[in-house]
Amino acid sequence: MSCSWLFLSWGGTGAGANASAAIIIIVNGVESLTTMLRNYSAKVQNGAMFDWNDLRYFLAVAETGSTLAAGRALRVSQTTAARRIAALEQGLGLMLFDRAQSGYRLTTAGEALLAQAQSVRDAATVFADAAASQARDISGVVRLTTLEIYAITVLPSILRELHAAYPHILIEVETGSEVRDLSTGAADVALRNSKGPTGGGLVGRRIAPDPWTLYCSRAYAKEHGVPRTRAELLKHPFIGGGGEQVWGLYRSWLKKHGLEGSVAMHHGSPTGLLSAVRAGFGLAVLPSFVADRDPDLVRCLKPDPKDGGALWLLTHERLRHTPRVRAVLDFLAQRLTETPNA
Repeated sequence: MSCSWLFLSWGGTGAGANASAAIIIIVNGVESLTTMLRNYSAKVQNGAMFDWNDLRYFLAVAETGSTLAAGRALRVSQTTAARRIAALEQGLGLMLFDRAQSGYRLTTAGEALLAQAQSVRDAATVFADAAASQARDISGVVRLTTLEIYAITVLPSILRELHAAYPHILIEVETGSEVRDLSTGAADVALRNSKGPTGGGLVGRRIAPDPWTLYCSRAYAKEHGVPRTRAELLKHPFIGGGGEQVWGLYRSWLKKHGLEGSVAMHHGSPTGLLSAVRAGFGLAVLPSFVADRDPDLVRCLKPDPKDGGALWLLTHERLRHTPRVRAVLDFLAQRLTETPNA
């Protein structure tokens, strides 16, 4: 899938994206030097300088017998191949090939260096294969922090599918009331409701609007009606609380509308609010991303257009290319954005 991310993009989408960014390998011996080697020069013992990248031209000409064939293999012009061979010889201070109409033949010095050049290529290939293997190794622990109300409503089926797709990833779900600091490594991935991510180095995606507003159960609505105005709200009991991340704003809203005295019960978590509303006790504010998908719930009031709350999927920038974290982020983002509205 394709995702647009806040501040910084997640990068490539394949499991080997990290390796391909760092290593270039083209089969059949055409190119097997790392980007680092390509961009830097090495000093040989006699003080001469040469470009590591020119070793691939040396090997291609030695194996094909001509700069024309080597150029075709490397997908460059014959002139480029010949120029790079000349640059390598100049840098080393050695003639590596005898030029003739029939082609290029290794000199004694060239033959003596051929095995070492092949060893460099082989070592680079082994290095690249090992890096690619590590990039494909999508396993290990990913710590996911979120409010319990999301963990028990929208996430269970998604996490089941995630396990089927990535059986070697262990998901640790943390639903404490305190916000975990991703920058300190307290968690790897966060699913949060906020107007926008705060904190240094966070990257992520806005999943959907998620304002909190007032709900009751269908059974409650059938028996008592659905309150739509302040005068009607005064006749109904409220469930208060919701934990540290919820109660402050919830209580301010109740005070603003003169409804704080209507609170008949407190719960210490958003899950408690949800269970009490489902049981038909009364009214409570709930996240619309959850409540609008629950067929047993009825929205009493439209969300405040100034709310601006949204569901965000976040990680820290240092983890965005870690294969197991990236796999979890991409999977959750896809499934959460596919979840239909009620």
